[in-house]
Amino acid sequence: MMLAREWVAISDQRTGLGWLATQLWGVRVLIASAVFVGFMIWLAGLHLGWVSFTVLLLIIAGLLRTDRRMVETGRTMAVGPSAVAVPDASPTDPHKDEFAAIAAVLGALDAPAILLSGRETIKLQNRAAEAIFGTIPAGSDLAGRIRAPGILDMVRDAIAAGQPRETEHAERLPSETVYVVRVAPLAEKTIGEPLWLLTFRDVSQARRIDRMRSDFVANASHELRTPLASLRGFIETLQGPAKNDVKAHERFLGIMHEQATRMSRLVDDLLSLSRLELRSNLTPDQTVDLVPLIAHVRDSLQPLAGDLGVEVLLDLPKHPVTVNGDRDELVEVFENLIENACKYGQEGKRVDVVLTGGGEAPVELSVTDYGAGIPPEHVPRITERFYRVNVEASRSKKGTGLGLAIVKHILTRHRARLVVKSEVGKGTVFTVRF
Repeated sequence: MMLAREWVAISDQRTGLGWLATQLWGVRVLIASAVFVGFMIWLAGLHLGWVSFTVLLLIIAGLLRTDRRMVETGRTMAVGPSAVAVPDASPTDPHKDEFAAIAAVLGALDAPAILLSGRETIKLQNRAAEAIFGTIPAGSDLAGRIRAPGILDMVRDAIAAGQPRETEHAERLPSETVYVVRVAPLAEKTIGEPLWLLTFRDVSQARRIDRMRSDFVANASHELRTPLASLRGFIETLQGPAKNDVKAHERFLGIMHEQATRMSRLVDDLLSLSRLELRSNLTPDQTVDLVPLIAHVRDSLQPLAGDLGVEVLLDLPKHPVTVNGDRDELVEVFENLIENACKYGQEGKRVDVVLTGGGEAPVELSVTDYGAGIPPEHVPRITERFYRVNVEASRSKKGTGLGLAIVKHILTRHRARLVVKSEVGKGTVFTVRF
């Protein structure tokens, strides 16, 4: 291994003329002082032998002092981009191979890892740890680099008890990151002394997914609770004060039917999302021609568009435009986009649907409305589940808050992208890029 070869090279250098030259250069100030003292003694009339003896003693003392300092502090060398502390040792040091093996293993890990001594000093760090904490000189105290009291207390407790410990640590800057930090002992006296391995496992993505699931359950419960409460209230009214009121029966039953339909749409959308998530890793293998498919979607939405006073205009190529996809899912995507354009762009009285590409050219479909538009702060979030730019407007238009989330999941499965551009007061363009 490279570390072992460099160890031998260092050891050979310390036993040869190269080592002597290096040591003499390191104590050049001391040698100059020794020569000066010897010269002064010679001027004072003392014997030349005493002068030589004094100079020799001073030089030897300097060499021993420098060598001892190097033994105590160790030496830092590079293994790839990571800093590794290499303690001074002779070529026959029985632990050099173990230390080299530890350095190689930690260097291959993608999780940050720091090797500690029992005195809480850093022996080495791997590349991932260097990316987070910067290069840490060998022999540095852990508390000088990691200021989190929870981590430091955990390390001290683990070393005192001789048992592994684990804690959770969150960083707010530059972005919210959550680590599970663990310290555990290596095999006793692996390189002649007890060692401890401090590791950092990034669980930020898992925490975000947990929050999304909690929000999803809370939002779904809220969306179902509202129509259920409405239904219960009307049923109690029909059973009580309006029991014999025929007009109230007709009006209330119509509202109850609307609320039941809303719940049915919500359940259908939730089931659709669940199915899509189960199949998200499977790429469709069918071939679909988008030209007749989009014409079919426009025809099916013509009654809704007519009721809203919106004209849906198609601009389709004369030649087939084929993509790999699931026909039913693509119908759902384009129905959602065109229906939303009709509902939320109603003021513009027109929706343009343009299909381009095919053959060697990339396929794109754009749906443009000329309504109120979407404020820029809402655009990045409109594909989130239950996210609404205007809650009341969405519910009044019988939206479930899941339509664009379904679109996003389907397009992800089809390896396609949804691009949204909007300007307040001028309208919105939804573009699907395959």
